[in-house]
Amino acid sequence: MAWRSSIWRGTSARSRGLEGLTVRRLATELGVRSPALYWHIRTKQDLLDGMAGAIVLSAGMGPPEEGESWQDWLARRGRSYRRSLLAHRDGARVVANATGLGQEPIRRLNEELTAMLAHGFTPVLALRTITAISHYVTGFVLQEQAARPPGAASLDPLIALLDGDAEAPLIVALREGSSAGGDAAFEHGLHAIIAGTFPAGPRSDT
Repeated sequence: MAWRSSIWRGTSARSRGLEGLTVRRLATELGVRSPALYWHIRTKQDLLDGMAGAIVLSAGMGPPEEGESWQDWLARRGRSYRRSLLAHRDGARVVANATGLGQEPIRRLNEELTAMLAHGFTPVLALRTITAISHYVTGFVLQEQAARPPGAASLDPLIALLDGDAEAPLIVALREGSSAGGDAAFEHGLHAIIAGTFPAGPRSDT
């Protein structure tokens, strides 16, 4: 329906964040009367669900491309999902708080599971694999989008907790890796999940 495609474009979540989101405010920004919008969106939860579905779809759900291995596809899917969440203020929180995503995301998910069956996955293992990656990405972005004071955090408080040992493994790791976030950390976690995944039948790399 046309109104669904305009939900995220008109929502104030981009500028005000999740707390400032209301159906009444969305109606104002879309230039419609609240009763008309309430015909389609009765509660804030309905609005969140519609927004979450739009975010997930914008990541480009769908089965692997021709000749693409399932491992490469899962990695591409995870990266695309992260970009989609980061493109929207509070995007991860919106998806995490959704109770449903709508018909189209469900259909796309079923297509993805069907494609994984051809690679030897069972329906249960396919769903668990996609869910594990989706949960990882959502949690990672939740941390990325969490409000933090500007500037790099000092390691001094941690060093003090470690009896002043500035060369403790934790301090060295944070100093050299900058933080637990960022692209390198994301890729490490994503590949760790994929590397630990394999079909229930004969293992296939394609």
